[in-house]
Amino acid sequence: MGDGPASRGDGRREADGTTDPVGAIGSDRSIEALLNELTLSEKVGQLNQLNGTDETGPSVGTVDLDAEIAAGRVGSMLNTDGMAARERYQRLAVEESRLGIPLLFGFDVVHGYETVFPTPLAEAASWDRETVRANAAAAAAETAAAGITWTFSPPCDVARDARWGRSMESSGEDPYLAAELTHERVRGYQGTDLAAPDTMLACVKHFVGYGDVLAGREYNTVDVSETALRERHLPPFEAAVEAGVGSVMTAFTDFERVPVGAHKGLLRDLLKDEWGFDGVVVSDWNSVRELLPHGIAVDEREAARAALEAGTDVDMVGHIYSKELEELVAEGTVAESLLDDAVRRVLETKRRLGLFEDPYRYFDDARRESVVGSERHREAAREGARESMVLLENDGMLPLTDAGTVAVGGALATEGTDVLGEWRARGDGDDAVPILAGIENAVDAARIEFVEGYDRFGETTPEKRDELVETVAGADVAVLAVGEPWELSGECSSRTDISLPGDQRAVLEAALETGTPVVTVILSGRPLAIPWTAENVPAVLEAWHPGSEGGNAVADVLFGDHSPSGKLPMSFPRTVGQVPLQYDELPTGRPEATAEPGWSSSYVDCPNDPLYAFGHGLSYTEFAYDDLAIGAQTISPTDHLDIEATVENIGERAGREVVQLYVRDVVGSRSRPTIELAGFEKISLEPGERRRVAFELGPKTLATWTADGERRVESGEFEVFVGRASDDLRLSNGFTVAE
Repeated sequence: MGDGPASRGDGRREADGTTDPVGAIGSDRSIEALLNELTLSEKVGQLNQLNGTDETGPSVGTVDLDAEIAAGRVGSMLNTDGMAARERYQRLAVEESRLGIPLLFGFDVVHGYETVFPTPLAEAASWDRETVRANAAAAAAETAAAGITWTFSPPCDVARDARWGRSMESSGEDPYLAAELTHERVRGYQGTDLAAPDTMLACVKHFVGYGDVLAGREYNTVDVSETALRERHLPPFEAAVEAGVGSVMTAFTDFERVPVGAHKGLLRDLLKDEWGFDGVVVSDWNSVRELLPHGIAVDEREAARAALEAGTDVDMVGHIYSKELEELVAEGTVAESLLDDAVRRVLETKRRLGLFEDPYRYFDDARRESVVGSERHREAAREGARESMVLLENDGMLPLTDAGTVAVGGALATEGTDVLGEWRARGDGDDAVPILAGIENAVDAARIEFVEGYDRFGETTPEKRDELVETVAGADVAVLAVGEPWELSGECSSRTDISLPGDQRAVLEAALETGTPVVTVILSGRPLAIPWTAENVPAVLEAWHPGSEGGNAVADVLFGDHSPSGKLPMSFPRTVGQVPLQYDELPTGRPEATAEPGWSSSYVDCPNDPLYAFGHGLSYTEFAYDDLAIGAQTISPTDHLDIEATVENIGERAGREVVQLYVRDVVGSRSRPTIELAGFEKISLEPGERRRVAFELGPKTLATWTADGERRVESGEFEVFVGRASDDLRLSNGFTVAE
């Protein structure tokens, strides 16, 4: 595109006015040559990331973007709205700066670009590797077609406290599930060739431990042991590195009282050296500057030194590196070799993306028009939303068949942004399908009677409530949309009360008193504490924030065009007093089941177990499990063990089942969880169909962080379990690991 010199491939402009084709930057050797040409100021510029139009964090001041880019003092940008603006900035970098190094353009494409897929927590409820990978690939295709080369996704924080608003960005409470899905998302975003026009650079975040913020409060401190770090929080990041992720974002939080962005042991020693990560480490928004309020840097100069020496390569909108690094290196306080390592990683990333070969490769109007928001992506969004929905309760009233008159209630049923959820990139609520529209699309519109009853936050008036009750009383069935509007989840949206907001429970009670059967469809970005709803409402569908096609997907499930198959990736508490809550608890010396009454680890006002356990999810059919077989009774620490079980659809409808494998290390050098997820497979079965489901347990899954401070498989007795959920284990067996 365009008629400037760079559109012909002559982007690098030398000081004497001659040009050197950017296409020459095609090997490590030429990257080294370019690195040697850079001045200290230009090197620092490659580590400087500036913000465009959208503010996705606190304001940190402004600069003259055009002047900084033309001077070669910017390496990447985020939140630059519009492809025309991105192309203009790229021309400034390529055609006006001394060496013509192209820019990277980043954006938070967390669950889709214009076509919005279910939020990551919702998508995790699908337990479907193929769906997760395909959704990420579709998001990459749209994003790249819009001229953006870098997404700050996937988030892979392990979240166990439903109060935390960013639970919606996570894959839930289990490190194994999060690792598996993170691996697929990276593969989906980056494909097999980063230079392909339908892929983009992934950025796994937030490294590491961010999901354990104390009290579930955003940006709060973290206090985890090294064992918890190694076994709970690191596995998804290691899976991302194994998948070839190109960048990693540091967490705002700390480990052992050192903010991660300045933690050499985590960034340089573990991530870059031990794991061999060769991509870019980028700070989160202004987090290099935030080393000052953390109390480990006295001024910006010390913050810049600490972050670079620890291994943070790129300063996101902090303006700290651009102010301080050049002088720190020039005077020898910071080794130039460390600066060169960071710059080399940035330049190599640009080479992998094909930007030196053609810096305008992503600015193609025809491709944008054919890809962004395409019908095939909308259909994928609908399928992904269907797979993510979890049927929590059903007394047999679902699926709705001959429904007659359907009353639909709740403002959440009508708002497009509430099916999109937070971090919706360029998704437009006006283009999304709300629940009411989806139901109207599925049945004769004359049979649908909508009444708001309560607003998006659950607030009502006596008049609104009476109107809803009257409408429900005159209907054959009622579908009430409850839960959270999008504003109540996401970054900086922690809640101390995770019950249904506002007056929603009171309205539900009044609706049920009419005698009309009631279905609740929950929109939420987190598990909610809904014990009354679970006990009293005949059918409860957790739809999360399901994306652009959310309303159609809800209707597909309600009316039986799709049998629900989602399983919870995060436990639902009975009350907020139970959180943080997770299925893989460590054993206690006084377990509730066997301790002397009155002296157990328990509550006096609530059961220990969750309302809905990790892995829970109902179907419109039934499945039977039998014939668990293991390949050997004794294995060595380096062996792999084959495990098989038979699953049969014994119902009258076709359905999909998530077959879950759990393992328990009975005795170890450190106490181990009572059970841990070790495998899962999602299968489709016709009525009466039986299938043999195979798993493989290997050293990586069986290993633990030992008392000796190393990760290895310890000898001893192990138990394996196969079932439908962490609290619904149908089969068990055992084996021994012997040295």
